[in-house]
Amino acid sequence: MFDVSVKQIDDQLLIRWQFSRIEIPISQITSVTLDNTYGGSEPSAVRIGYARSTERILIRTTNQSYILFTSSENMFPAIQAMVSPSATSSI
Repeated sequence: MFDVSVKQIDDQLLIRWQFSRIEIPISQITSVTLDNTYGGSEPSAVRIGYARSTERILIRTTNQSYILFTSSENMFPAIQAMVSPSATSSI
């Protein structure tokens, strides 16, 4: 099973899962939070990863929201570090 991967390349946040590749300008990220609902609290959000994963990370941007489903407990703090101080992050 392939998990979601996130890394920073220059001023972009690169999200990869299976054959998908999403690039988000870090300057457009407004918040990064954990989403405690099973399917995600935002109906219009782009969902990335297997929904049965334990961690759900909500990334809000100026024009779209993304929910990352992952089993990695280290991904949320890693994304926070990548986007700080351009976004507010909370649990």
